[in-house]
Amino acid sequence: MRVLVIGGTGFIGRNVVRHLVRIGHEVAVFHRGSTEAALPAEVQHIHGGRESLDAHLPRFRRFRPDVVVQMVIPSGNDRTARALVETFKGVASRSVVTSSRDVYQAFGRLHRLERGSPDAAPLSEESPLRETIYPYRTLSNDPSWQDYDDILVERVVMGEPDLPGTVVRLPVIYGPEDDRFHRTFPYLKRMDDHRPAILLDAERARWRDSRVYVEDAAWAIALAATFDRAAGRIYNVAPQRTLSEAEWVDAIGREAAWTGSVVAIPAQRLPKHLVRDLDYQNDLALSSRRIRHELGYSEQVPFEKGLRTTLEWERANPPEALPKLFDYEAEDEVLRTGR
Repeated sequence: MRVLVIGGTGFIGRNVVRHLVRIGHEVAVFHRGSTEAALPAEVQHIHGGRESLDAHLPRFRRFRPDVVVQMVIPSGNDRTARALVETFKGVASRSVVTSSRDVYQAFGRLHRLERGSPDAAPLSEESPLRETIYPYRTLSNDPSWQDYDDILVERVVMGEPDLPGTVVRLPVIYGPEDDRFHRTFPYLKRMDDHRPAILLDAERARWRDSRVYVEDAAWAIALAATFDRAAGRIYNVAPQRTLSEAEWVDAIGREAAWTGSVVAIPAQRLPKHLVRDLDYQNDLALSSRRIRHELGYSEQVPFEKGLRTTLEWERANPPEALPKLFDYEAEDEVLRTGR
């Protein structure tokens, strides 16, 4: 099978490409050329900007992809998704697009964008979606996120009969080379700084949010790309059991050889830098039953190994630590005055 991966040099995309090559598929990667990831030698490279896909149509036709895999659509809206399907209708047989757990109603209620009782977790592909569109216009000051909404992308991709689509909804992804988010760093730094305790909002300590190691997330996308039965389907990717936040910190601590403890504190007693205005009644635990049953998905990397590899990379590549996120004096004051 010939697979064209758009954005295949990024954090998740490079792992998708490696999986596809490993299982015997012919792969081309479309990217700007500004980041040449360490990809297998047989991978073809097509350079160009994703904002003008149609300008590169002759080169796409020459590759003759069976499937086009679109990693995160930059603007995350219906206009850019429409450009994808219009470009590849008549060129590829199917499309696979990554989405996120942000589409769910539970995400909107977690962030207090919508009201209502918590949805039953784990969330399945049939769980209610947000009614609020463009949530990041409220949640982020970053201009590049203002028009981002995976719900709009999914509507376009799943609504194009001439290019049957597959949507892969991802949870939080962690792993080495996570240059953008460094998801384990805030906890790991405290552990490596020999903090005796990590303070958590008591409600957050119980809250569950699915997390998947990057190679496992990439494997799910590769399966969606290579099984024709995935056409017209939406798949969640998630572990079989979602850890609470306190359990996640404990897991990091075991791999980091940390001897401290997690301390749950009511939000009103926490230092301000540890408080987030979220409704933690709304779990973002996802069900991955469908992708496991239909595509045979299972984790490729043991949990402990993936987490350990992530922490080793974080220690070798720490981001600049913002002092306001690590106000240890304020945290010590809470510990001194009791829980």
